Amino acid sequence: MRNQDNFFIYGRKPVEEALLDKAQEIDKIFIKNSINASSYKNLNEAALINRVPIVKVPDQKIHSLVGRVNHQGFVAQVSLIKYLNFFEWIETLDLASNPAVILLDGIEDPHNLGAILRSAVAAGISAVLVPTQNQAPVNATVFKTSAGTATKISIIRVHDTKQGFKDLKLAGFSILGLDMSAKETIWESDFEKPIAFLIGNEGKGIDRELIAKCDQLAMLPMERSVESLNASVTAALISYEWKRKKLAID
Repeated sequence: MRNQDNFFIYGRKPVEEALLDKAQEIDKIFIKNSINASSYKNLNEAALINRVPIVKVPDQKIHSLVGRVNHQGFVAQVSLIKYLNFFEWIETLDLASNPAVILLDGIEDPHNLGAILRSAVAAGISAVLVPTQNQAPVNATVFKTSAGTATKISIIRVHDTKQGFKDLKLAGFSILGLDMSAKETIWESDFEKPIAFLIGNEGKGIDRELIAKCDQLAMLPMERSVESLNASVTAALISYEWKRKKLAID
């Protein structure tokens, strides 16, 4: 079933089968509040393994998604793209080429996410890491805003930004956080190794705990009392600064 922005699978068995067969295409699973977790242990375990979030919601929410059909209290929201597993993706990546990726920290506006994907594709960014928590899913609005480019870049699903941060560090990436408290501008940043650009929430910015762990922090130089730019603009500017320096080196 499709509503304005999403495609849904409903019913316990169809949701279970979709999770086992095509977990990388599921954004999240909605389960009615009144259903006891002990009755869907296998589904819950499969969701944890595949990093698919489960959201407990009231009956009215289920009805608003799929209407008054025989949903049995189980609904899966299906993505328009296929998410990739971090560890499978990293095996295919040429780290010697010093690639760049974008790690998102709570981008809630689907228009921002779509614009970030479009800029990332245009600049040659290798992947965008999308957390399952507090994050806009790749829905029809994102797809449209990206002008269809969402299918042209690897989109990696991670449990949360902290896990993505940890996985990237272990893989050899340097993490550069975009934050207005930084003392250096993006023009002074070092891109001479695999690098991940950490882009924060539209209002709150990057989590303070992650700020403290970044290898580099950089800001966008501002004039005329402008305090910040949209997250998607920030992502575009840092992506193209990386591209400019990479072309100069190559």
